[in-house]
Amino acid sequence: MVNSFYGWYLKCQSATQTLALIPAVHKTANKSACSIQVITDKDAWTVTFQADAFRRTGRNIVIGENRFGEKGIRLAMHTPQLTIKGKLDFGPLSPLKYDIMGPFTLIPFMECRHSVWSMCHSVMGKVYINGQKLSFQNSWGYWEGDRGRSFPKEYLWTQCCFEGGSMMLSVADIPMAGIHFTGIIGVILWQEKEYRIATYLGARVARMQNKMVRVKQGNMELEARLLGESGRPLKAPVKGNMVRTIHESASCRAFYRFCKKGCTLFAFETDRASFEYEYFT
Repeated sequence: MVNSFYGWYLKCQSATQTLALIPAVHKTANKSACSIQVITDKDAWTVTFQADAFRRTGRNIVIGENRFGEKGIRLAMHTPQLTIKGKLDFGPLSPLKYDIMGPFTLIPFMECRHSVWSMCHSVMGKVYINGQKLSFQNSWGYWEGDRGRSFPKEYLWTQCCFEGGSMMLSVADIPMAGIHFTGIIGVILWQEKEYRIATYLGARVARMQNKMVRVKQGNMELEARLLGESGRPLKAPVKGNMVRTIHESASCRAFYRFCKKGCTLFAFETDRASFEYEYFT
């Protein structure tokens, strides 16, 4: 497909260190390329490859000497700005009961489609970045993906693994058939039970302001609030071309609260949240 992109987001996180990796391929009418973006608590890098360096087989992506998939990650890159090498092994994945897009999987020509491959899995291994060791022992991992033409013009995305659970939430401006609407997709994995919050299930935004969102669906309510930013610049697609700059805090302070039937199932602050807030008002 011309003017398209396909990419994964894999996050590995210990109590003190965070590493997020985005292997992707992007195509326009004039050029094709692939890339690996590397995000840590303090830095971010983008390494670009020729398009033919990208190979995908099922749930495995290979870009040059770098491999990403169900079993883990292998990294080997060297540029003037970045030298990275290491191996990370994944434990059993935690897939969703069904596609996060629900019935929207059947709608053609959507600007962007989201996937969640694993809500939480164990990570073991070491990665060396410019001489610094990142060590992951009994750490947490999360794995999702996006495909389409462009990222939403405005959106909020957040994800966090925590003791007893994991959650992700995305609220975005969705263009479709000449109109725009606010689309919501979210999953809370809490004490081995999956809770789904989505537009196609009746979810709506009850409040959004000051980098906080509260969404409601039936007797459930989820609130996510960005408390402290440490955003790193990342590249995002516009009609397949990686020319947009967004900012992600791969590890920052945030507050989450999840209620059902008026009872709070959890409410906590953490400094291990991931957050993107790309709303302009």
